[in-house]
Order: sequence, then C-alpha cells, then structure tokens
Amino acid sequence: MFPTTIAGSLPKPSWLAEPDKLWPQWQLSGSDLAAGKLDATLLSVKWQEDAGIDIVTDGEQSRQHFVHGFLEYVDGIDFAHKVEMGIRNDRYKAMVPVVTGALTLKGRVHGAEARHARAHTKRKLKITLPGPMTIVDTIADKHYGDRVAMAFAFADLLNQEARALEADGVDTIQFDEPAFNVYMKEVTEWGVEALHRATAGLRCATAVHICYGYGIKANIDWKASLGGEWRQYEAIFPALAASRLTEVSVECIHSKVPIQLLGLLKGKDVQIGVIDVATDTVEAPEDVAATIEAALAHVPRERIIAGTNCGMAPMRRDIALAKLDALGKGAALARQRLG
Repeated sequence: MFPTTIAGSLPKPSWLAEPDKLWPQWQLSGSDLAAGKLDATLLSVKWQEDAGIDIVTDGEQSRQHFVHGFLEYVDGIDFAHKVEMGIRNDRYKAMVPVVTGALTLKGRVHGAEARHARAHTKRKLKITLPGPMTIVDTIADKHYGDRVAMAFAFADLLNQEARALEADGVDTIQFDEPAFNVYMKEVTEWGVEALHRATAGLRCATAVHICYGYGIKANIDWKASLGGEWRQYEAIFPALAASRLTEVSVECIHSKVPIQLLGLLKGKDVQIGVIDVATDTVEAPEDVAATIEAALAHVPRERIIAGTNCGMAPMRRDIALAKLDALGKGAALARQRLG
C-alpha cells in the first residue's frame, strides 16, 4: 500500500555536472563521461533504495535536460544554430534547437542507463521520457509547419524507444507533460492521442506526469499569479481518466489544487506529489502521511502512489536526499496509520 517513487530526476554529483543547475554543463567528456553517467545512475538507485523508495528511477543522470536528453538522439534537429523561443506560453525564454528535416532516431536513447539500473536493483524500475506536447513546446520548427504533425512524429520516436525500454525490463514508462497545464484545450484535442501513439503496444505500466514545474524562479512567479485555486487539472483530468494510460502523476503538497479534483481520475493509479520541490524545507514524515490521508478521500488506497511534485534535478544534493528520506518514512507512517 502507498508505494513510493519520484517524478524522475535527482541532482547530479558535482564530479559529473555543475551542481544546483537545471541546465548543467558536464564536467567530463568522452569515455569518462559515458562511464560517469552510469556511475551516477547506480548512485541514484542506491540513494533511492536506502530511502525505502519502492519504484526507483535512473535519476535522469545521463541527461543534461529532461527534454534535450532525448532530442540529442534524434536526426533532423539542428543543435548548432539555436534560436530563442518562448517556453510554456512565454512563461520564460530559452535557446532551443531547430527541427530542420524529417525526424528519425539515431539509435537507442536511454538503453545504457536503463539496462545498468535494471542490472543493479531488484525493485521496480521507472524510466521517464518527455511527452510529445512538451517536446514541441521546447523546440523550434522549420520543417513540419504544423505543431500537431510534429508532435505525432515525435510520438512515433518515443514509442520506438519506449518499446525498447520495456524489452530492457523497465516496469513503468512515464511521459512528462508539464505543457498539459498550459495548453488545456490542446490536451483534449490532440495531446492525449499523441500519448496514445507514444504508448502504443506497451504492456508495462504507462504514466503521464503533469505538474507546475521545477522550483525555479520562472515557475514560482507563475504559480504566484494563478490565484487561490489552481483548477487547470479540472479541464484535463476527464480526458486522462478516459485514456489508455494506467497512471497519472500530479502535484499535490503545498499546491493550491483542490484535492477533490483527484476524484476525476477514476480508474487510474494516481501518483500524488507529497514532496514539494519548490522549497528547501524538508517535509516531516507526518506531512507526507497527512497528504496521503487527504488524498484517500478521493482516490482508492490501492491506487495511490506517493511521489514528488516534480523532478529534483536543480536541487541541492543534501536537501534532495533528505526529502527522499522523508518520502520513504512518510509513506511507511501512512501505512502504519491507515493500513
């Protein structure tokens, strides 16, 4: 009851990449970098196991960024001539690569770290991929001329990698779609169907992660503008409940999302965020247990998964590890109290 996991990412060791940054530069190169990524993957798995996390991830240690870590393995993209583009409906701007031709995979994307993690843990393993809508919101287009067509082209590539990850022994494949909180109309028009294309043929658990973003200033400022209640989920949960995905991951603790909206996800496993990634304050186990208990009024206990609101990639390592520990202890406390 109440299995634990994380949204996906953990801080990278300082010997691998610049610490405390969302877009860190690698500290290694060549074969040393390849080996260092796998070493950091193993370290992330160990951190999670020590904290009592039930469904571990690779910590996204092999990726500089959760979207661009996938894009680097795609032909048809120009990384040499980046352009500035507004991200998440111009919430912030970034220098992004450009799609210049038909999209194809160069080969496996996350096979090395997935197989390495699988070989070193007996726990369930989750690997995350960027969702199609979020990808097209994080890259410029000079080829397709149609946002939806490009999203479905990326969905086909994601499906290719997802099928290979399942063959590697991955138990859950999660697609990260923070853009779902920005383009709610598009979610129902084509966003969910793009995820169906990305998950086609998979037999493992399939999840979509939707959140209000990393704990960076642009996201914190945006959340401050959303008012007393954040009801973005209300517009998209019915479509997700009707989807073929098996799990939905959402922000919960310290958010202003009305908790009763979780009831709109009937029939889905729900990963509720019980760890806030937008603050350095470490939750007490009692805080975690209280969030789980609040969700119980709207989600059946057998469908609740306790997780983090978002990734912890830009967080200080000591704080992230303390939050991991709080997640494990808080879920254990909830089992004791509510079991």
